[in-house]
Amino acid sequence: MKLLAIADLHGDYTHVNAIRERAGSVDAILIAGDLTDFGPDEKAHELFDMLGSDVPVLAIPGNCDYPGILKVIEKAGAINMHNRTWKIDNTEFIGFGGSNPTPFGTPFEISEKKILENVGQLISRAKGERLVLLSHAPPKDTLDRVPSGANAGSTALADRKGTFDLVVCGHIHESRGVMSNGNGSVIVNPGPAFKGCAALIDLDSEITASLIQV
Repeated sequence: MKLLAIADLHGDYTHVNAIRERAGSVDAILIAGDLTDFGPDEKAHELFDMLGSDVPVLAIPGNCDYPGILKVIEKAGAINMHNRTWKIDNTEFIGFGGSNPTPFGTPFEISEKKILENVGQLISRAKGERLVLLSHAPPKDTLDRVPSGANAGSTALADRKGTFDLVVCGHIHESRGVMSNGNGSVIVNPGPAFKGCAALIDLDSEITASLIQV
């Protein structure tokens, strides 16, 4: 299975067509949040029109999206993955949008306690041979370093990260990358799509990911 992962568009879809063309044929598209830059929710219809409907588009909100974006995702014919699961072949996708609390009081923030509870419930229902987490926030200490040097990821997701074969996240623009957590999990932050960044991920016998930029 080949996946295109994008995140952090912040309402700027200038590079989306070029990213889609560069990716070539994929089996699904993952959007790891911040579709808009503090709204308006309806702006995201432009994004979904550009991505098309030939493959499943799995999307979650980011902390800079308002909760109303969930209805836009569904109305556009994409798959609203916030606090939900979705199975493609033998792979189970778990989605959780928004972010752990930030110093900025952004529109879609969730307590660490709620993240831990809800993601735990989703994991308990998952039945796929492979488990993929699509989250806006990264697990703490995992592709989450901000310019000050602090690690801004979610402690709740860090507690669960070894559960997943793959984590696709965003949120921290400066921490674009691909890494392994040492437990066999691959973590991918494709970088901000408003700068033309994305990632291609192959779910074969091994999981491999490459960063692209247009």
